Amino acid sequence: MIKVEDLKKLFRTEEVETMALNVRTLEIKAGDFVAVMGPSGCGKSTLLNILGLLDSPTRGSYLFNGREVSSHTERQRADTRKQNIGFVFQNFNLIDELTVFENIELPLLYLDLPQDEITKRVNAMMEKMQITHRKDHFPQQLSGGQQQRVAIARAVVTDPKIILADEPTGNLDSKNGKEVMTLLSDLNKKGTTIIMVTHSRYDAGFARRIINLLDGEIVVEVSG
Repeated sequence: MIKVEDLKKLFRTEEVETMALNVRTLEIKAGDFVAVMGPSGCGKSTLLNILGLLDSPTRGSYLFNGREVSSHTERQRADTRKQNIGFVFQNFNLIDELTVFENIELPLLYLDLPQDEITKRVNAMMEKMQITHRKDHFPQQLSGGQQQRVAIARAVVTDPKIILADEPTGNLDSKNGKEVMTLLSDLNKKGTTIIMVTHSRYDAGFARRIINLLDGEIVVEVSG
């Protein structure tokens, strides 16, 4: 599903060039659950942004479903993202002015589906995430755990092949964090590929593989 070789990301100013990422090889197969760990500033989020087609590498090869995407334009990356990738963020990234239903509905609006199909999918997802009773509430009216459930529902309502999760329990207490990780684990058991950046050893324990980064390079990989 994902294969990168000699992937590099450089950040340049007039006087300084910084190598933020330098991955010689990485392969992630369909159905994997991969945790990416390492100290702050080691390149975890940079890697996730490139794998999620939110950013492009400076050089190197990135094959996504067998297609080279490293040099794609923003439009091409956006088209690939909306058809294949769901995102879950530490800060939820819900839209405050939209209700729970409308937040979950949003990615479906870009797929040109009939409204009755959109409504059917959103209702099914809210029931699955046990948030139907909050459908007309706004994000500020929800607990952190409920907001993350909405964010996960929004990420998976398009039935993406991959979920990219950036510290998905970082703003949650232990109870809600465990519930979120159980949700992600259940999705993975049903076939969704998950790549998760985390500082939490507990959260990483749900993964099948753990990749450790240091100074932008993969220094060790452990199978779960």
